[in-house]
Amino acid sequence: MEKTAFVFAGGGSLGAIQVGMLRELVASGLTPDLVIGASAGAINGAYFACNPGRDGAARLEQLWRTIRRTEIMPWSWRSVLGMLGGSRGYLVDAYGLRTLLSRNFGDARLESSTLPLHVVATDMQSGAEVLLSSGAIVDAVLASAAIPGVFPPVQFEGRTLIDGGVANNTPVSTAVRLGATRVIVLPAGFTCSERRPPRGALEHAFNALSLLVARQLVHDLQHWSSHAHISVVPPLCPLDISPYDYSRCGELIDRAASTTALWLSHDGLESRNVPGALQPHTHDAESPSCSADMAPPRPPQASPGAEHHL
Repeated sequence: MEKTAFVFAGGGSLGAIQVGMLRELVASGLTPDLVIGASAGAINGAYFACNPGRDGAARLEQLWRTIRRTEIMPWSWRSVLGMLGGSRGYLVDAYGLRTLLSRNFGDARLESSTLPLHVVATDMQSGAEVLLSSGAIVDAVLASAAIPGVFPPVQFEGRTLIDGGVANNTPVSTAVRLGATRVIVLPAGFTCSERRPPRGALEHAFNALSLLVARQLVHDLQHWSSHAHISVVPPLCPLDISPYDYSRCGELIDRAASTTALWLSHDGLESRNVPGALQPHTHDAESPSCSADMAPPRPPQASPGAEHHL
């Protein structure tokens, strides 16, 4: 019996991309059997698991279209200087994000969501992936989205947790371990070779992290493709929007909805290919976008000493 999982990746404000993808997936009549999210993807995954269907996707879209960075990351020069001065190890308190989450989830619990919901966080001490399947949704999502250096760690049932993206930004492996035979991945954004050089410390950090995340995702797709039918909704490419810029979420939603609709019309759900945006690529004047370009998966190549566990 087929068991379908939606996997929502991390990506800060680029999580808006997933909302456009989700809108078209739901409109096509697709409903998952379980939902898994990490970091910003945990917010989207939790909201959809609690409010599945077109109405839930529409309300999530409205949330993203109206959100502002100051609601989630109200940093100032005082907070930056405080962190650099060593008075605390993070940039902003999570009060704004907690308020937003509480407004949408209240006292709801992971195990009570309409669709089975799992949130990925990271153990701050060991770096191990921590799968949260029960407990308060607000606390679980806060832990999964606790970007190191930006938000403080979160205490959750006796463990100190940070951003799930540190351990597993796109938890395809987690979906397979939970019994999914079909995995639909909703990525956020990735660095493109045609993107302008990064500016400032935050963009340089995101650039490096994005390269790492894309490489790990390709590796996971290759490794786990023999265990489940994995389809990746093509990410937007080229993409030149900071994951800390919440002023262009509407634009991201519209672009992602358009490319996802095109992908679906070309039987994208039946594809097992790795999107071209995740592979080394170039653009030319006649074909500026690679979001619909599909490259065949490469044969799995195990790293020296690497071990894989199901």
